[in-house]
Formats: sequence, C-alpha cells, structure tokens
Amino acid sequence: MNWIDNFVRPKIRSFLTQKRDTPENLWVKDPESGEMVFYRDLEANQWVVPNSGYHMKIKTADRLKTFLDDGHYETVPVPSVPVDPLKFRDQKKYVDRLREQRTKTGQEDSVTVATGKLYGRDITVAVQDFDFMGGSLGMAAGQGIITGLETAVTRKTPFVLFVASGGARMQEGVLSLMQMPRTTVAVLRLREAGLPFFVVLTNPTTGGVTASYAMLGDVHIAEPGAMIGFAGARVIEQTIREKLPKGFQRSEYLYEHGMVDMVVHRHNLRPTIGSLASILTKGDPVDGLNASADSAARASLREAAIAAEGDDEEVAPPAAVHAE
Repeated sequence: MNWIDNFVRPKIRSFLTQKRDTPENLWVKDPESGEMVFYRDLEANQWVVPNSGYHMKIKTADRLKTFLDDGHYETVPVPSVPVDPLKFRDQKKYVDRLREQRTKTGQEDSVTVATGKLYGRDITVAVQDFDFMGGSLGMAAGQGIITGLETAVTRKTPFVLFVASGGARMQEGVLSLMQMPRTTVAVLRLREAGLPFFVVLTNPTTGGVTASYAMLGDVHIAEPGAMIGFAGARVIEQTIREKLPKGFQRSEYLYEHGMVDMVVHRHNLRPTIGSLASILTKGDPVDGLNASADSAARASLREAAIAAEGDDEEVAPPAAVHAE
C-alpha cells in the first residue's frame, strides 16, 4: 500500500511527488574510450572529448559561433521547395517525419547557410546537420547548398561547407538524386568566379553527398576519425569478398591515400581555413592567425602541387594548386 497515495492530503502529495528540475543526460559517454564526461565540459571544448580527442557531433549554432568572429553571423534565407511531392509513406507519412524533425532541431531542413567574418574577412558558410534526418540530401538541402554557393558568388567571398550526411533522402527518390548535378553546376559557377571552396568533412560523410559537392572543393579538410565514403564497409567487403584494412574510410586513412588534403583538429579549423582563405585569395596576412596553422596550410598546398605534377597531363590539377 502506498501511504502517499492513500493517506497524504493532495497539496502535500503534489509537493512530495513533483519532479525536480534536474537536467537529464548531464554526463555523456565517450564512444571511443567509454569515459563519462560532463556535458558542460564537452560544450566548452567544442564537443571534443578532452582525454581521447574524440570528435562528437556538434550542433549547427555551436559550429557557427565557434568558427566565425565573435560568434556573430546572419542566416541566409533558403527558398522554399515543394514538400513531399511524391506523397511518400512508410511507417508514417513523410510530412509527419519532417514536422517531427523540425520540432526536434528547430531547423527547416538539414542545411543552414550563414554569412559572417573570419579574421575580419567576409565569408559564407553552410553547415549540414546530421541531427536532421541524418543530414540526408533532399530538395531543401540541395537548395540550401546552392543558395550558399550563389551567396558566395554574389558577395565575392570564399565558401566553407561543413558536411555531415548519410546520403540521399530516400523519401524524395529521384528528386533527391537530382540535387547531385544541381549542386555540381553551382560549384562550377563558384569556380568560374575565381572564389575558393573549402570542404570540411565531418563524421559521417557518406553516400551521394561524396559523389557530388563534398568532393568538389579546392581544399578538402577532414576532422579526426571521421568516416568518409560512398558505400558502407560491410557492403564493400561482401562485394569484393576481402577483409578491409584497419581504419578504412576514416580520415587518417584517406589522408594517407591522397583522398583528403589534411586532417585538422576542430580547435584548429578556424586558423587553418583563415590561412587558406588568405593564401588562395592572395590577400594580406591576417593578424591573430596561428603560425603553425599557416605553415600547415601552405605545406598542404605544396604537397598538392607536387602530387599534381606526377599525374598525367590530361588530368587537370586542383584549383587550389593554381591559386598558390
């Protein structure tokens, strides 16, 4: 018999049984080491586990605030697109899934476009958020990428894209796949304008995204330990009937095999991209840049130039090499 329910008067009962306003999930488990880390410490460290260095997912707002000067930025409106043109339904309607995701994340879709300054220079940034339906590429996300690229062309600024995606959005079928050529054309327009395109590959970057804009940058930077690839490792193993090497599809493996230009810790992304933007736009040196980051940026471009010289003459070298 519960004495609270049966013998305590209602006002006292409500006082005894009310829930405390204690936040949930105060501690976060490191997927790599199993260490429990207080979430405020993670937040202060840009969601990088202090001891193991494991890079956890970071929210769009936090990414923009830590990357741009003084955390100030302005979001760029993305043109609306048709909602659920295929009237798709699996266990629930696609429109219901979208509504749930928008409520959960506070975003209209997986891509957010913003403008701000990086070491005093104007820059355009787009962030793909994995929390919104796995960062999947649909019509709205594709339009977001295109809007970001067009904004950079209009404002004559470098364009930085933080990628995190599981691939094409199945609920939009062929309309999702059409975003691959559409975004590719927008990248070509940015290149024709002579503006640099920096791609930051985060965990995970997979599927159709890696077959389009995610691999079309002038400089490809990867966060440590990020999974980057087209098909999943198990699918590849079953297809080739061989065991894949250790660390396959991880940032460090791709760097060793020339698939990305550099692997950069999240804390160093800001000075590294700031240095690269200064180099590729042939601008004046910027005060406050980390000297080691500037040296690493220049070394990466030199390595890319050397690698390009060893390729066949028919293969065009990356735009970043021309801009050194």
